[in-house]
Amino acid sequence: MRIAVITESFLPTLNGVTTSVRKVLDHLRLRGHEAMVIVPSAGAPREYAGFPVHSVPALAYRQFPVGLPSPHVQRLLADFRPDVLHAASPFLLGAQGIDAARRLGVPSVAVFQTDVAGYARRNRLTAATGFAWRVVRWVHDGADLTLAPSTASLADLERAGVDRLARWGRGVDLDTYHPRNRLDPVVHRLRQRLAPRGETIVGYVGRVAPEKQLERLAALRGLDGVRVVIVGDGPSMPSVRRALKGMPVRYLGSLTGQELAAAYASFDVFVHTGTEETFGQTLQEAHASGLPVIAPRAGGPIDLVDEGVDGYLVEPGDDRGLRAYVELLSTDTALRARMGEAGRRAVLGRSWESVCDELIGHYERVRAERTERVRLAR
Repeated sequence: MRIAVITESFLPTLNGVTTSVRKVLDHLRLRGHEAMVIVPSAGAPREYAGFPVHSVPALAYRQFPVGLPSPHVQRLLADFRPDVLHAASPFLLGAQGIDAARRLGVPSVAVFQTDVAGYARRNRLTAATGFAWRVVRWVHDGADLTLAPSTASLADLERAGVDRLARWGRGVDLDTYHPRNRLDPVVHRLRQRLAPRGETIVGYVGRVAPEKQLERLAALRGLDGVRVVIVGDGPSMPSVRRALKGMPVRYLGSLTGQELAAAYASFDVFVHTGTEETFGQTLQEAHASGLPVIAPRAGGPIDLVDEGVDGYLVEPGDDRGLRAYVELLSTDTALRARMGEAGRRAVLGRSWESVCDELIGHYERVRAERTERVRLAR
């Protein structure tokens, strides 16, 4: 097949959307498909996995390039003649791509990944919440199929009136993120640096942004034998540093590849504080690394954390609950080990290869349905 991928985020920006798109492109190359990519400009590479990458005009918003509608999109799709359009986290650019594909008779698959309405709620834009969902419905109504990463996202989209839905999760690199990494001398040295007296390391990985609510880690202040480690960067770093001032916290910045895998392996407990995750990729990576996970009972984490088996879910805003679970796990090494092993087992069936093969199945489905509709219309 020939797949045109249009994404609101791509390299050099690192986030869940970029990671997912890269994994999809890697898999399309592995399976022998053809692809091309349309991205917002701002330093994007000219090709990825051997596929051409085309940039369109963008403006910067909160350190992210936001793709603007451009007549270039229609021309690129017409010239490439794709069998399917894949729209990753579609907004302005993705909406234009979906509309252009429809006019060209090309079926489209839209992947819902960003909780736009959650952003409006968090910023107390009550009137904007309904508007945000109307925008989501407008964008996704044009797609032949919308894929949501979690049961919570599916329910939100159904309530918003979006039709033609299916669930599609995310894969995890089971080899890179592995419990055996704890035996690596690099990880041993990192642990000595982060917790020189053998303290329990409570770690977070991800963007440091308002929606991640990392300021809530202040609830861990004063816990004996606990060190907090934050991997990532973003616009909320000054606010987080102020909230956690005086606590034993280490900031490692943004990490990728083996450095990121080593960071996970240096943790004893993984904590996520944001309540607006449509999925929660870092929770999967933590589980793959053999870590127990503590996360809010909201959004994607509800599907990823088996309460009391491989971690704990905390009611949103319950800082006392967060502290209590961290304290429990920090003092019970046997419980950490059992939960970490259970987390690893939970993700063994979620390799990127199997998840992306499932995605190709969705491509084939919308392509066959479009072909059948055209046949019946004759």
